[in-house]
Amino acid sequence: MATEDDVRRLALALPDVIEVTSYSIGGQPVVWPYFERDKKRSKLTWRAGIWAIRCPVQEKEMLIEAAPHIYFDDDYYRRYDVVLVRLANIDEAELAAMVARSYEIQSAKARKR
Repeated sequence: MATEDDVRRLALALPDVIEVTSYSIGGQPVVWPYFERDKKRSKLTWRAGIWAIRCPVQEKEMLIEAAPHIYFDDDYYRRYDVVLVRLANIDEAELAAMVARSYEIQSAKARKR
């Protein structure tokens, strides 16, 4: 079981990642807390223990199929390269790999700018 402290420690251990409301590189989030949107997308509700992590759509689909108890998405995030992660169901090593992969994606985008 991973914790929010694990997310913080893993993200801040990466080069150039800063802590704001998410853990970002060059202003682009690497990992951030999940806020569920209501049907009208007018209200956000924070869901403790769930984090959003960058992930290519193809990988996201495979992760959700292989481990739906860990990974999922919702109507809002379905169209983005982001997977939602239940911290209570993921071990620290797998979380570290996911955060590192997200970092790679975002740092590549930051270098292109």
